[in-house]
Order: sequence, then structure tokens, then C-alpha cells
Amino acid sequence: MNLKTLITHTAQYNNWVVNKYIDWLSTKSDEQLNQEVISSFPTILKTLHHIWQTQEYWWSHIAENNDFNFEETSAKTTKDEIFAGIKNNSEKLMKYVEGLSEEDLAKNIKIESQWFQCDFSKYEYIQHVIIHGTYHRGQIVTMGRNVGITDAPMTDYNYWNIYKDADVMSIN
Repeated sequence: MNLKTLITHTAQYNNWVVNKYIDWLSTKSDEQLNQEVISSFPTILKTLHHIWQTQEYWWSHIAENNDFNFEETSAKTTKDEIFAGIKNNSEKLMKYVEGLSEEDLAKNIKIESQWFQCDFSKYEYIQHVIIHGTYHRGQIVTMGRNVGITDAPMTDYNYWNIYKDADVMSIN
């Protein structure tokens, strides 16, 4: 397997997981999604908002358009806006990655922000944003258990990899 295949599969898997999570969480009450628990962010919805903002931030660097607007994503805080934002960003990233060449993925992008400076390859940033989302989705499962949500979907990579071309992907 080459880098292109690995990163493409990772982006496709991420898009599938995001859709599984949003579809799952869209069936939960606003009370559950906004109930405060001890975690990195106080509610499931605020954790989702953070995932979305972070995806948008890294997207602006990965796509090399540097058009991230913190205020714009901060203003969108309804459940529907956050759910749509995460889904749209994940699909956008997946389609973008599918169109990249091995050389595109290996290209370095220098980032100078108020928080850090780095100069890594595009694929490392893609990998980072996906791992970041995975980290917080794990928190969401734990947060959910604390507010009575115990039916998280199966989202293991191996499960996706085995069944990605079969009709059973809609099964939890």
C-alpha cells in the first residue's frame, strides 16, 4: 500500500465515522447533548463544535487557502449548524484527498500561527486532523454514558475496512 491509498482510506473512513456519529447523535435529545459533564469541553455539543472548528482550521491550511474565520465558525452554534458543518467538512476533506497525488500529499506546508510554527507534509496535517477528531469522538462516547446515552455505533477502522464495500455498513 502506498501513501496515497493509506491517506485516502483514512479520509474515507473519517467521513464514514463522522456521518455515523452525527446520525447517531441526531437522535438524542437537546438536553442530553447540552448536559454538562467533566471533560475537555463541558457538553457533547460543545465538543462537536470544537471538532468542527478544528477541522475547518486545518482544512484552511491543507487546502492552502488560509481562509479560516474563527468568528464565523464561533457564531454557528446550533445543533443543525454544527452537525452540517462537521459532515460538510469531512466530505470536503475526503473528496479533496481523493484528488491528490502522492506528490501533493508529500508537499510541505509552512504554518505560522499565533500558537505555533511548523513545516510538515500535507499528509501529516491530514492525519493530525483525523486523529484529533478520533480523540474527541472517544470523549463523546464517555460523555454520552454519563448522560444516559449507551448505544454508540461501531466505528472501528477494521470494521470499516472489512465491510466498506458491502451493504452492512449501515449496521451499528
